[in-house]
Amino acid sequence: MADLSINFCGIKAPNPFWLASAPPTDKAYNVIRAFEAGWGGVVWKTLGEDPPAVNVSSRYSAIYGKNREVIGFNNIELITDRSLELNLREITEVKKAWPDRAIVVSLMLPCEEQAWADILPKVEATGADGIELNFGCPHGMPERGMGSAVGQVPEYVEQVTAWCKKHTRLPVIVKLTPNITDIRRPARAAKAGGADAVSLINTINSITSLDLDRMVAYPNVGGASTHGGYCGPAVKPVALNMVAEIARDPETHGLPISGIGGIGNWRDAAEFIALGAGCVQVCTAAMLHGFRIVQEMKDGLERWMDSKGYKTLDDFMGKAVGNTTDWKFLNMNYKSVAHISQDDCIKCGRCYVACEDTSHQSIFQLVDEATGTRTYKVNDDECVGCNLCEITCPVQGCITMVAVPTGKPYMNWTQDPRNPRAEIKETA
Repeated sequence: MADLSINFCGIKAPNPFWLASAPPTDKAYNVIRAFEAGWGGVVWKTLGEDPPAVNVSSRYSAIYGKNREVIGFNNIELITDRSLELNLREITEVKKAWPDRAIVVSLMLPCEEQAWADILPKVEATGADGIELNFGCPHGMPERGMGSAVGQVPEYVEQVTAWCKKHTRLPVIVKLTPNITDIRRPARAAKAGGADAVSLINTINSITSLDLDRMVAYPNVGGASTHGGYCGPAVKPVALNMVAEIARDPETHGLPISGIGGIGNWRDAAEFIALGAGCVQVCTAAMLHGFRIVQEMKDGLERWMDSKGYKTLDDFMGKAVGNTTDWKFLNMNYKSVAHISQDDCIKCGRCYVACEDTSHQSIFQLVDEATGTRTYKVNDDECVGCNLCEITCPVQGCITMVAVPTGKPYMNWTQDPRNPRAEIKETA
């Protein structure tokens, strides 16, 4: 049986599944239930200075799929609205009762060294395993110089991280905002400030939808609304890309990463780990389905690892990073074409319509005059291997992309004679 235990920047946990700093980790009652369900750790909902934040009603909105499954979740809730003293007392009690589970405390304070110097010894006294600096919250409290107001300025990220390393012995994890052009810059700043790890992504600035009768966005707070933080399955592609960017950046290579964003099953977790994450944090999936989902996550990951011969997470951690590169280094001589399985084809014609109308007119629609039966075949000479037909096909596995040998060696865009600026003969 695969071993799921981890040591993430000095923080040990029985498995890589942690609950992210959010409503599910707001109090001892929740966290204890999570640990009883099998979560390996939690990041306690963000603490701040007293008096605590005041939240509004309502707080959430969502984007739904066809069967009303939530694919995107929007949140305008602020950091904890409970007193600092109460939170610290509960953290102490829970850590004593569950010494084998990871408890990381999220913090968000003004950009003043003394504020951090005052709170860090109090957090350390709880017995917590580490701290996470919330530099990502995209809504609320920017007037205090907190959240993404810090995370969007690399100089601030480095400065506050350095303050924390100065005033605590606990591992310091910096939570990064995705609301920035280049995620590598704040990651580099965190490392320069002495961060032990980074976590990402925090939520994305969003307005999910509007009530067109009342002409107000959701969630509706007395006839008005605001932008919030977007999370859930819809943000996973953004998160994976940003994790990969940090993992393959020479300046941050080797910096431990806690992956966050749309993780709802074991496969999602495995993908983040393959791109360099040492643990994963979950929020939306737990809010929608309850804490017991971690059992399926652990079981699925163990079974998959066993099937691949992976004994520990280290055996495949970061394994996909080397295969992630810049566009200019992709092989210009690689060719693939679509293949339609006639045995699986249901003759719906969606591949033909998509290719004919919006792609490369590479699929023949053949009609039997006697029976009216339609058959769809790929014109290999015209197919550019764009994958659109495979994506539009409603039958999984009916259309596959098949590599076609060209007999040509590897050649990237920097070497391609068709590139007017192909001067430097670079390799990946």
